[in-house]
Amino acid sequence: MQLYPLFADLTDRPVLVVGGGDVAARKAAMLLRAGARVTVGAPMLGPELRELVQQGRVAYRAGAYQSEWLAGVWLVIAATRSRPLNARIAADGHSQQRLVNVVDDPVLSSFQVPAVIDRSPLLVAISSSGTAPVLARRLRERIESLLDPALGPLLQLAQRYRARIRARHADLASRRRFYDWLHDGPVRALLRASHPVHAEQQLVAALSQRHEPKAQGSVVLVGAGPGDPGLLTLRALRALNEADVILHDALVDAQILDLARRDAVQIAVGKRSGGVHTPQETIHALLLEHARAGRRVVRLKGGDPFVFGRGGEELEFLRAHGIVYEVVPGITAALACAAFSGVPLTHRDHAQSVRLVTAQCQHALTELNWGELAQERQTLAVYMGVNKLDELTRQLLAHGRAPTTPFALVENGSLPSQRTLVGALHDLPSLAARHAIRAPALLILGEVAALADASHWHGELLGALPHPASTATLADAA
Repeated sequence: MQLYPLFADLTDRPVLVVGGGDVAARKAAMLLRAGARVTVGAPMLGPELRELVQQGRVAYRAGAYQSEWLAGVWLVIAATRSRPLNARIAADGHSQQRLVNVVDDPVLSSFQVPAVIDRSPLLVAISSSGTAPVLARRLRERIESLLDPALGPLLQLAQRYRARIRARHADLASRRRFYDWLHDGPVRALLRASHPVHAEQQLVAALSQRHEPKAQGSVVLVGAGPGDPGLLTLRALRALNEADVILHDALVDAQILDLARRDAVQIAVGKRSGGVHTPQETIHALLLEHARAGRRVVRLKGGDPFVFGRGGEELEFLRAHGIVYEVVPGITAALACAAFSGVPLTHRDHAQSVRLVTAQCQHALTELNWGELAQERQTLAVYMGVNKLDELTRQLLAHGRAPTTPFALVENGSLPSQRTLVGALHDLPSLAARHAIRAPALLILGEVAALADASHWHGELLGALPHPASTATLADAA
C-alpha cells in the first residue's frame, strides 16, 4: 500500500493554496466545503477567486510565493503552472513537516486529493496514488450513480437519534435489524420523496413501538426509456440495483435487465399485439403479492410510465391498497426517436406544438379528433401505430392534411438496429410495407420531419422526401 488513507478534519484550520487560476479556484472551493480557513497566494487572481476574496470567504496574499506563507498552515496545495515553483513549494513544505499536494504531480506530493463522492456525512474517496486520475474519476462516476442522494439525510437523521436507537435496541442483533429497516424501509423512501418531517415522524413512531418494525414492501414505477441502456436515469439504475423483484414489459431491452441486481427475481409481464399478453389484473395482483411480502418491487416499463404506459392505473391500484410507491420517469419514445433521427419535435418556424397520440388503445382511432390532428404547423408523434398506417393516412388526408406532408417512421429507436424511414404522407403505408417496418416503431408526422434527410445521424436512413428544395429550406432555417 503506497498511501495511507485518512479523512482529515480541516474545520477552522488554516490551509494554503498557491496559484490564482481555475485549478486553484477548484481546490479552494473544495477546501471551503470542508470548513477550512483558506488563504490563496498568487500575483494575480482569476475571476472565481477574486469573487471569493471579495465575499470574505478566502484570504489573499498578493505577490510572488514566499516560504513564510507556510507558517501556521496545516497543509498546502501547489497549483501554479510552473513546475520549478511547485517543486520549491513542496520542498519548503516538507522541510517544515507540512502535508503538500502538487496538482497532477504525485512525485512532488506528500498526499493525494482523491476523487470524492459526497453524501455527507458519508464520504467515499477513490485514489489511484496519482497514477491514473482519469480512471479514479470514472470509478467515482460509476459508484456515484449507485449511491442514493437520500443517504446523506438518512445518515444525518440516524446520527441525531443514535442514542435513542442504542437505548431502545440494546441487543446488537436487534439493533442491526432496526438499522436494516431504517435503510431499506419507509424512512428512506420518505426522504427520497422530499418529506423529511414525515420521515422523522416514522422513525420516532418505530422507536416507540413495543415490537421491532416489520419490513415494509414498496413499488417503484421505473421508466426504462426507449431501449438504449445509456439513456437510463441514475435513479432508475439505483432502483434496479435495490430491487428484490422486477416486473418488466416485453419492450425492455435485455441489456437493461442485465444492469439489475443479480439475485433479483425477474418476471416478464409483457403486452404484445398478437403475442403473449399479460392482463393488467395479473400485473396488479403480482405487485400486491410481492409488496405485501415485504419486497422491494420495480415495475419496469419501456419509455415513461405515464406516457401510454398505464402507470396511472397502477398508481391508483397501489394507493387503494395502501402500498408505498414512487415514480422514476423515463425518456419517452417520442423524445428519443426524434433525437436519434435528427428531427426536432418543435421548430420556431414550422411547429409550435406537439401531439402525442396512441393508435393502440381501445377505440383509439374512432375517438380521435381528426380535424385538429390534420392541422398544419404541428407535429404528431404516433405511438403503436404500425399496424394501422392505412387508417391513419386515410383519416389525415380526408381531414385536410397535405399529401406531401413529410413523415419519419422510426423503428427500434435508439438501438443499434434503428431504421428511419422518411417520405410523404400519401406514400406512408406503401413505403412502410415495402421496407417491412415492424413494431416497435414511432411515427413523426409534420413539417419538421423533413429535417431527417439532413440531420439524421443514428442507424439506417431509408426512403427519400419528394421535395429536396423544401428540405434544404428547412435545414437552413434550423
